[in-house]
Amino acid sequence: MSNSGTQLRSFGVGLLLSVGAYGVGQVVAAVAVLAFMAVGIDILNRPALLLAVSAVMLQGVTFGGIALGYLSYRNLGLDFIHIRVPSLRDVGTAVAGFVALFGLLQLISQVTQALGVQSAQNSIVDMASGNPDIYLLLIPLSFLLIGPGEELLYRGLIQGMLRKVFHPARAIVLASAIFASIHFFSLLGGNVGKLVYIATVFTLALVLGSLYEYTDNLAVPMLVHGAYNATLFGLQYLMATGQLPS
Repeated sequence: MSNSGTQLRSFGVGLLLSVGAYGVGQVVAAVAVLAFMAVGIDILNRPALLLAVSAVMLQGVTFGGIALGYLSYRNLGLDFIHIRVPSLRDVGTAVAGFVALFGLLQLISQVTQALGVQSAQNSIVDMASGNPDIYLLLIPLSFLLIGPGEELLYRGLIQGMLRKVFHPARAIVLASAIFASIHFFSLLGGNVGKLVYIATVFTLALVLGSLYEYTDNLAVPMLVHGAYNATLFGLQYLMATGQLPS
């Protein structure tokens, strides 16, 4: 197979893993909800529990499980994913990455306001609008499941595969594009707003991918991703409860 054919195949596999993980995750989450209903727990009327189960099943169990399952299927082993206890240098890089994410988010917000466009809203925010305590639940889940699960699949596995056949910079861009595109299914709003949201996620994902490439330690983007999400959820809670101006 030619080099271009190998590259196209690797990108296709990465995209298929992303879409497949999301689809399987929806099924797994639905089965979990049915299991709760079967034992008499009306989870559909308990949004905090519903969101927790969805996060556990999708980002934690399915994303992480599919990544590890694919590694086992291809006999790649855990050595394929470079992860270790962060050094002091890694911690410093993580702090810089965290600051960079929020700096970029602020810049993007200013640009979109100047252009008069509004980003779409994630369905999680809509679900939590009438029950802000959900945000408090999402803070620890960001560190324990959401950040690690998404980074394991998108940076550890997909970016790692792409890096085998692409220049590292191209692998970061392509993995970030795959990661951003999957968010489309969880967005509420018009098409322009969805494009703004996806473009924002893509830009921020470039930072996470670069952190992984620079440190060669998946624990760094895991930590940054978890801290970023947790901070956003904390701010959303403060705004929803009137403790912080919206």
